[in-house]
Amino acid sequence: MTPHGHFNWNELVTRDAERVKQFYQDLIGWTYEAQTMAGGGTYWVANMSGRPVAGIYQVSGPEFEQMPDNWMPYLAVDDVDARVERAVAAGGRLVKPVFDIPNVGRVAILILPGGAAMGWITPVA
Repeated sequence: MTPHGHFNWNELVTRDAERVKQFYQDLIGWTYEAQTMAGGGTYWVANMSGRPVAGIYQVSGPEFEQMPDNWMPYLAVDDVDARVERAVAAGGRLVKPVFDIPNVGRVAILILPGGAAMGWITPVA
């Protein structure tokens, strides 16, 4: 498990997963494993030397037209619910309610003071 305060995961949100996957495969050497996301769609786990290093998923629709492809970092925290409460009191904004990803952890997506987006996660043990 990733210790509190350390980066736990990175994922790329894109409108063209195939193009992005090919780019990183050709230039970095990543291979991919497909996983079905809750609600449909495919989540691509990028692997390097047999170890997972990042995730990639595709978005579509008018709500994403103005959003450029972007990397989302996830910071491991000891108690995501308690930490989010403190972050909101300090000026952060919770994008959607804290949620669970089975076999992964409890996750929050925040907009931090200054506008940066970041995920916080309490990973499963």
